[in-house]
Parts: sequence; C-alpha cells; structure tokens
Amino acid sequence: MSATVDALRRAALARLSAHDDSPALDARLLLEHVLEVNHSWLVMHGQDVVPPAARQRFDALVERRAAGEPLAYIIGSVGFWTLELSVTPDVLIPRPDTETLVEAVLDEHDTAPRRLLDLGTGSGAIALALAAERPAWAITATDASPQALACARSNAARLGLTRVEFALGPWFQAVGDGRFDIIVSNPPYIDADDAHLGAPELKHEPQAALVAPDNGLADLQHIVAAAPRHLSAGGCLYLEHGAEQGPAVRGMLRDWARVETIVDLGHNDRVTRAVRPDAVACA
Repeated sequence: MSATVDALRRAALARLSAHDDSPALDARLLLEHVLEVNHSWLVMHGQDVVPPAARQRFDALVERRAAGEPLAYIIGSVGFWTLELSVTPDVLIPRPDTETLVEAVLDEHDTAPRRLLDLGTGSGAIALALAAERPAWAITATDASPQALACARSNAARLGLTRVEFALGPWFQAVGDGRFDIIVSNPPYIDADDAHLGAPELKHEPQAALVAPDNGLADLQHIVAAAPRHLSAGGCLYLEHGAEQGPAVRGMLRDWARVETIVDLGHNDRVTRAVRPDAVACA
C-alpha cells in the first residue's frame, strides 16, 4: 500500500508520541535521513508517494526509536557546537551541556598558540570544537577505547581538523610525561546506583563512559590528583561533572588557585575550572 510523505510523518508522530520527548522532530529527522532530503523538501513534497523500500526502512527506524534507541545512533550523527559529528554506540552522544565546557575554555583563552589535552575524548566533540575555533592550538585527544578513538579520528578527518593528535590509553598514561597549558575532560561521573541509568536511551550508551565508582567521583579525583604533573606553569584544568557534584569537585581542588564552577543553560553546576596550585594566572 502506497503512502505519502505527509502520511508517513503523521504515522510516525503517532507512534512516537508515547515514547519520545520530541516525537515531531524525531519523525521529521528520521524521514529526512531515509529520503536523504532537507526540511524544505519535506514541506514542498508532502504529497509525494514514498517508494515501498524507503517506507519499510523508515518504519524500521521509527520502531527502533520507539524502543528507546537514541536518535543519534539511528541516523549516525549529532550536532555539537558548530560541528556535525558521526557517532556510534562505542561513544557517548555529545550533549549540549558539554558545550558549557567548550565555551568556558574559549572565553578564558585567546587565539595565541597553546597546548591542550582532552582526556577521554569519545567522539572527539570537545577537542574538535576547540580545534575549529583555535587553529593555532596544538591539541591532543586521548581515549582508552580503540573504537572510540577510531570514531574521533574519523570525525577529525571528515571535518578537515587533521592537526589534532590522538593517543590511545587511560587518562594520562596515553601521553607519558607530556605537559600542556590546558587540560579538559568530560569523564564518567554517574554513580552506579543512579536512577537515571534506567532511562531507555542511556541503556544504549557505553556504560564505561558513564559510570564511575565512589559516587561517580573516582575518575574526577584521579584526574585532579595527576593533572599538576602534566600542566605547565599557569596551566588550567576544566572538568565537566554532575549537577550535584560541584561542591565535591571544588573540595578536590581546594589547594588549587582560581577555583570556579560554571553553570550550564539549565543553571546547574556543570564545569569546574582551576589553575595549577603553584600558579596564579590562567591567561
């Protein structure tokens, strides 16, 4: 049985309404993905009949979304900062909250050459966003997962951000004795017993990139403890963390200088930055 573009869109909206926070948007994006068109085309061609093969593929993707699979994994990409990043189930899906970290770094540091380390880069979101904005910076991105690092490398190549270097290994082991002017990280910070882990979408994401021991604070504590040995004089550390973890992270940094927590667009504590303990300036 034939179906038009508009009919499929309405059917998908009805199917997703009980399972999705943004059913209309997701229905549209899935249809654009399957038909390889943009929003304007959908509007202008609403009465066009969709070929049976495309309809079957669209119906299958809608069912995956209704079952809770993240849209970004289904279509294979997500927008972050000014970039369109490819994502796979081997990496966390970059969230808008993480743009708070990118913005904080850019606000504090000008375009002069600097060395920056991104620990646990995943898809490469933070490193590549900063590379796009600061062409003179020497950026190194690490991850303990070979699959995640392959995803980040692929994104860098596709975006033409080939000056970013990638290193495989857990945290600072990937860079040996390397020193940097800026270190950034969005490490795992969710407690294993956190109720949010039961959300359907989070069940599809790599748990090793989400969960940390000690109430979600273990990896943050490890980075704070090791960072001074890898920061140059005046070097700055930027850490993304959970909305309730600001006090704990500031406590880890009590011997550092210029400790400050920055809120995200929802006014939640999201990023804490500090200067290496023996330094007094970040710029």
